[in-house]
Amino acid sequence: MDTKSPQKLKTVLEDWTPQTVATQAWLRQRGVSHDLSRVYVKNGWLTRVGHGTFKRPKEALAWQGGLHSLQNQLALQVHVGALTALAAEGGAHYVRPGGETVFLFSATGVTLPKWFREYPWPERISLTQTKLLPAGLGVRETTLGGFALMTSAPERAILEALHLAPQEIDLVEAFQVLEGLRTLRPLLMQSLLEVCTSIKVKRLFLFMAERAALPVAARLDQNSITLGSGDRTLTPGGAYVAKFGLIVPQELAQHE
Repeated sequence: MDTKSPQKLKTVLEDWTPQTVATQAWLRQRGVSHDLSRVYVKNGWLTRVGHGTFKRPKEALAWQGGLHSLQNQLALQVHVGALTALAAEGGAHYVRPGGETVFLFSATGVTLPKWFREYPWPERISLTQTKLLPAGLGVRETTLGGFALMTSAPERAILEALHLAPQEIDLVEAFQVLEGLRTLRPLLMQSLLEVCTSIKVKRLFLFMAERAALPVAARLDQNSITLGSGDRTLTPGGAYVAKFGLIVPQELAQHE
């Protein structure tokens, strides 16, 4: 067999979603061995992205295309979350000034491949490995950058954003985002809050939702949501919110 067979390469390219990465495992399923992929790279028909990963020559990659490959070719359980997922719902309203961060989430122990971590994406990629919420609950397929990606629904995404506050996301910024979430679904929100493992996140959401007068706030059964005991200091020297045992920025307390 001619290892440089243009017909085999043509078949691969027909199956290959533009602006995504092809893994060696995916190529192997289409009859392209490790040796043959080296031949394709040597002849300029493929460009190596990292170990065992390739892209089309001269084709620009976006993180959405890279993540599409991880989710579909490697079945990696990593999804788009927090503010990035909310931006997919609300557009520019949730885009942060001063450079974009792409927030990805996975269960503990699930990591991004080296090629994805080291690729020179224009955006900063942040992966949070956490047991905050069960895998799959409140996660659905959404189109981002032209690619169908597993993405947190707004109900889950806002809890993920609060999980990152105040270290990675400012609390006031999180509240401003939350204020716009007028259509949160009560049943899904209730389910997520009941299984959420973070007392801080649950208290913050209930506090902020009440302050923002979100429609969902009045439809939640707080008696079924475990809120723990003791106070949580999120802002040293901030204002104390007695109902939820939180110390938050003065700006937020002013909404009381």
